[in-house]
Amino acid sequence: MAANNTIQQVLEKMIETVDDSKEKIFEIGEESRNEYSQLKAELTSIQTSVVGVIEKTERMEVHSRFARNRLAEVSKHFGDYTDEEVRKAYEQANDYQVQLAVMRQEEKQLRERRDNIERRLMKLKDTVERAETLVGQINVVINYLTGDLKQVSEMVADAVEMQKFGLKIIVAQEEERKRLSREIHDGPAQMMANVLLRSEIVERVYQEHGIHEALKEIQDLRAMVKESLGEVRRIIYDLRPMALDDLGLIPTLAKYLRNMTERTNMPIVFKNVGREIRLPSELEVAIFRFIQEAVQNAYKHGKPSEVQVKVELKPTKAIAIIKDDGIGFDTEVKKEGSFGLLGMRERVNMLDGELSINSKKGSGTLIMVQIPITGKKVG
Repeated sequence: MAANNTIQQVLEKMIETVDDSKEKIFEIGEESRNEYSQLKAELTSIQTSVVGVIEKTERMEVHSRFARNRLAEVSKHFGDYTDEEVRKAYEQANDYQVQLAVMRQEEKQLRERRDNIERRLMKLKDTVERAETLVGQINVVINYLTGDLKQVSEMVADAVEMQKFGLKIIVAQEEERKRLSREIHDGPAQMMANVLLRSEIVERVYQEHGIHEALKEIQDLRAMVKESLGEVRRIIYDLRPMALDDLGLIPTLAKYLRNMTERTNMPIVFKNVGREIRLPSELEVAIFRFIQEAVQNAYKHGKPSEVQVKVELKPTKAIAIIKDDGIGFDTEVKKEGSFGLLGMRERVNMLDGELSINSKKGSGTLIMVQIPITGKKVG
């Protein structure tokens, strides 16, 4: 009992710390969002000023050219003009030249400020997006700490066993963080860096090759931004598919498996043989995550030519079957450092379900889970 009380205190302290971290990240996101709005307004003003200065510079160049021509004419026929006319021609040409130099310097400074603001906006946008992603991930952690881990602490009486299980969870969480970090670094972060580089090229293309070539660059830039947005949405969807709350388990699974096939080119056959009933939210999330984990494991380790997923929702229980024709594995041999199957088993155990895994090397893998829903509110 003392061990459980200690674990409970540790959990409460962890929740308090994580919640405090979430608030700080949220504040960073809000500050970045406010600064982004201010810089956006300043950028609009500077862009207007740049256009105005360019127009003034063009007019001044015309005046300066006429003044230089006038001075050249006076100098060539020096004897035909009075000293006053010569002086005025020289002073006017010099005055226009000075004004033109000032305007060009002003234009240069405005362009530099504009470019700096655009780069800063890109960084702020990235900061805001990362802050929102982190807040979402922390919410998942808080929900996990306040839900699943508390249930585990009530089930595990032996403090040593709890410590071992907690360590495995931490390792699994760290692996998930590494995976997300790699996905963000190799995907959206890399694409946004390319977008930033291409945005700087557009201006040079416009100056050197004209508006038509610049428009081509902008079209390529738009395509890169669209691709990056799609990648961000995919990562967010993997973290928590919003459709699960709105549409339910079956439509969300169908959409996820279609996206998985498009992304990996691994054929996935999905079949629902039961009614499309709504289950309690925690049950739908658990079944979705279970199938997601099983399909991803098949893709990563099984090398199958096809995966079959079948779901049947009955009044008394939910059944999910995931079958692949991949290389299979020896279920008696535990792979060091791998907690995929352990995580699946623990997820099913917490729902009082049954899990069976049949696999042999060279014969594919069949995973079936049965989760009781009797007594739970369904609709």
